[in-house]
Amino acid sequence: MTKVKICGLRRQEDIEAVNRLRPEYIGFVFYEKSRRNVTEEEAMALREALDPDIISVGVFVDAEPELILRLMRKGIISIAQLHGHETEEYIEKLKKEMEIGFGEPEHERGFKVMKAFLVKTEEDLAAARETDADYILFDNGLGSGESFDWEILRDFPKPYFLAGGLTDANVSDAIQRLSPYAVDISSGVETDGFKDPEKMRSFIDAVRRKNYV
Repeated sequence: MTKVKICGLRRQEDIEAVNRLRPEYIGFVFYEKSRRNVTEEEAMALREALDPDIISVGVFVDAEPELILRLMRKGIISIAQLHGHETEEYIEKLKKEMEIGFGEPEHERGFKVMKAFLVKTEEDLAAARETDADYILFDNGLGSGESFDWEILRDFPKPYFLAGGLTDANVSDAIQRLSPYAVDISSGVETDGFKDPEKMRSFIDAVRRKNYV
């Protein structure tokens, strides 16, 4: 069944909404150029109010690994979503540091790395096929809210998160055509730049209806 990630949460009322709606994943953006950016302190307060069964993801753009590791150590995030120019060497180093820092039994919390890939042509998929990241996300841009030609992904061999231009009106079609591991939405569930609980509900309902058809 396709899972749901609601990204770009930044207010307590956003957390209250997802606690009711229970998507499998939510995202905090740690990128100062984004209007959805949150500070470490803000994210900590939001995470403390979040249902513990919902997995929190941190979105980063060319961030220092030390920041990611600190947020994981504090329990703010469990997955690092890399949305910049991070190389495979960067991913390898980050995963190694995660293993060293959290390898003891008391720290086995399932920390993972997700790499975002912008999709324009079939050639763009080559790096995604070879990455050592634990998860893959396909998008059309950094929170652009625009879609791309989904047919490019039809035969992609690995599970992935699908983002970019999804709405409650087209997500059922995306799931039917591609069967992604998860769908990821941010601007598509906003009104005037803020998360809209009714839009979130409508999107999640559309996904779950499709899962059971």
